[in-house]
Amino acid sequence: MIKERIYRTGLRVTTILVFMVVGIVAVILCCLISLFMSRYWKSVMLGARTTSSQSVSQVSNTVSNYLTDMNQAMEMVEQSMSENEKDRDELMNAFLTFRPDVVAVTSYSSEGELLQCWSPGHTLREDIYQNLSFNLEQAQSTNSSFLSLPHVESIFERYYPWVVTLTAPLPQGGEIAWVSLDLSFSSISSHINNVSIGQHGYCFLMDKDGNIVYHPQQQLLYSGLKSEDTAKLAAFSDGTYSDDTVIYSLTSVEGSDWRVVGVSYMDEQVNRTVQEMIQLLILVAVIILVTALFTSWLLSRLLDRPLRGLASAMESFESDADHFTYHPVGGTREVQELSSSFGHMVMRIQQLMTTVREEEVNLRKTELKALQAQINPHFLYNTLDSIAWMCEQGRNTDAVKMVHALATLFRISISKGHELIPIAKEIEHAESYLQIQKYRYKNKFTYEFHVDQSCLEYLCNKITLQPIIENAINHGLGLLVDEGRIDVYVQQDGEDILFCVEDNGVGMSQEQIVSIMEHGPKDRTGIGIRNVNDRLKIYFGKEYGLHITSQLDVGTRVEIRMPKVKEGHYEAK
Repeated sequence: MIKERIYRTGLRVTTILVFMVVGIVAVILCCLISLFMSRYWKSVMLGARTTSSQSVSQVSNTVSNYLTDMNQAMEMVEQSMSENEKDRDELMNAFLTFRPDVVAVTSYSSEGELLQCWSPGHTLREDIYQNLSFNLEQAQSTNSSFLSLPHVESIFERYYPWVVTLTAPLPQGGEIAWVSLDLSFSSISSHINNVSIGQHGYCFLMDKDGNIVYHPQQQLLYSGLKSEDTAKLAAFSDGTYSDDTVIYSLTSVEGSDWRVVGVSYMDEQVNRTVQEMIQLLILVAVIILVTALFTSWLLSRLLDRPLRGLASAMESFESDADHFTYHPVGGTREVQELSSSFGHMVMRIQQLMTTVREEEVNLRKTELKALQAQINPHFLYNTLDSIAWMCEQGRNTDAVKMVHALATLFRISISKGHELIPIAKEIEHAESYLQIQKYRYKNKFTYEFHVDQSCLEYLCNKITLQPIIENAINHGLGLLVDEGRIDVYVQQDGEDILFCVEDNGVGMSQEQIVSIMEHGPKDRTGIGIRNVNDRLKIYFGKEYGLHITSQLDVGTRVEIRMPKVKEGHYEAK
């Protein structure tokens, strides 16, 4: 029976342990993965936005430097226009040689007529249908220099460069009213084309109104295979924006109304990275869970084997207690403590059995020995059954404490055959009994000892307090609905020692008190109150013994009086 209970306990503990470890690991992993992925996604998103912003800022700085360089070139051209024709031509030729990125320098009258063009190696058309490099209306309405949109220069014979034109007025007046610089757009376009954000991201230029200045996929735009929502982008201020699929970064170009727009894709900048990390985390989680399962299995083995061994030992002890030899089992700390307590209990029980057998012979000789021989087997069985139940419930700590209390109870009960023992031992015996009963009655009562320390140097009859306490629990507190209480007092009274046990139980009538003192309880299961009274009178005389006072529904008070007794040489067990 006990073996089966312990075996079932082992299986339950093993199952609970496995599920507990795996469950805790799974919950922790889920929480950690969720937290990590949330922070990782934010980190990747921030990194993608930062990368896009840095690329756009780099392009913006390049374009800004390019425009600054154009303005400086325009200043040189403006200064050259104030020179005489010969010096001006020499300066223009030298300037164009030094600046190969300048396609042409053209001057215009106040009416917008092209006056002169400097472009080495290129010939003007005789009939110019449309000059995209100069806008008379914009020139007349603007008192400062302005940039045109990129366009194809069409004023030359068989030469069609892609240029952007910077036009500036000449403040000194005269025949020439405006001068324009046609600069090749290839330097800007090559730089923009070389900038990539991720594998497929790119940058493009647009003006403040959303008109595209340059786009690396210009042909796709013209063919209608690709489109850019420049109207929406023009409404954005500088910064980084994102939707479900695209990350946009916008930066204004200093010194112009142009803006650099960076376009990158969420799936390659963020989603792909996150997916790869999720796959890695899943792999790590699987490895951790497998490790947790293996660890749980190992732990269960550490518990299962010792419990099986302990169950087998209990079965052997149950079948042949006299010739049983206990070999402690290993395992966890709790199992080792339980094993040690069981071994201690076995030793004490065997000693007790030996003592009982010896006492059975002596008890027939004298009335005193007969009175001392009354041992309560039901208490032992109930206690052992409670210990087994605690083991089944996994309350190993409580089981160990109960076994220790039981061992203490029996150790003091035996006391190497001594009838008189130190009062400290008697108190320890009573407290051990109370501990066991408190576990059995599931904390339905409380207790407290009030001991005069000066009394501890004297001796008393062993098993004096326990029967009184037993009676208080069984007949006084057992019928209570509310929580019971037991108070034990030990004090000096002149030349006597006075023990007192008080409870708040149901109380007794005077007839019940007389019946107990004269005949003992009807359900005699222990040493009993009368036994205690008889032993005290046999040892110390008729003036000593028990005195009971009780009041129904209030409680009972039992006083035990004995003389002060000292022993010079007492060997405690």
